[in-house]
Order: sequence, then C-alpha cells, then structure tokens
Amino acid sequence: MLGPRQEAQAALCYEFSLEDHIPQDHLLRSIDRFVDPSSIRAHLADFYSHAGRPSVGPELLIRMLLVGYCFGIRSERRLCEEVHLNLAYRWFCRLDLNARIPDYSTFSKN
Repeated sequence: MLGPRQEAQAALCYEFSLEDHIPQDHLLRSIDRFVDPSSIRAHLADFYSHAGRPSVGPELLIRMLLVGYCFGIRSERRLCEEVHLNLAYRWFCRLDLNARIPDYSTFSKN
C-alpha cells in the first residue's frame, strides 16, 4: 500500500556556503589567486554618474567576462544564464545565491 504523497516544503532558512561547494582544484580557484580588479573602480569612477539607478560594478563585469573567456562562452546572454546557474561562476563573480545577475545588455552598454 502506498502512503500519503509527501510534498516538499520549502525551508525558511538555509545555511549554505558557496566556498564549501567549489572544489579546491577548480580552474576558477587558480585564476582567482591572481585576479584583483578592485583597483579598476578607482580608475573608472569619473565615468559613473551619481544620479539615476545604481550601476553594475566594473569588477563584476570583468569577472564575468573572464568566466566567458575561460569556458568558451561567447554570447553575453548565455554568459548571464551560465553565471545564474553555476555555483563556481557565482563564487568567482562574488555573487551569493540571492544576488541578481546583470542583464546581458549591460555588457554592450558598458
């Protein structure tokens, strides 16, 4: 006899660390040791407006482009989809699980 059907109930809180789910020998870990785009923000500060909605940080765009280059993702639309789905890409781009991925049109605008 079959018992009652169990419905999955969404948890209210999750304890999840991207750091724990990326293998130590992953290609992006070895690249991350040498990538430090934090100084780029200072160089590009004059080009960003203080009015309007907040812009996408240049560090994020550079990290996403590095992911696309390293893994042969040639389309910005596809790159945004892959960063949305892949935990290692999110980790490398410094995006947590709740962070929104920039729209693909952001690359051509920048």
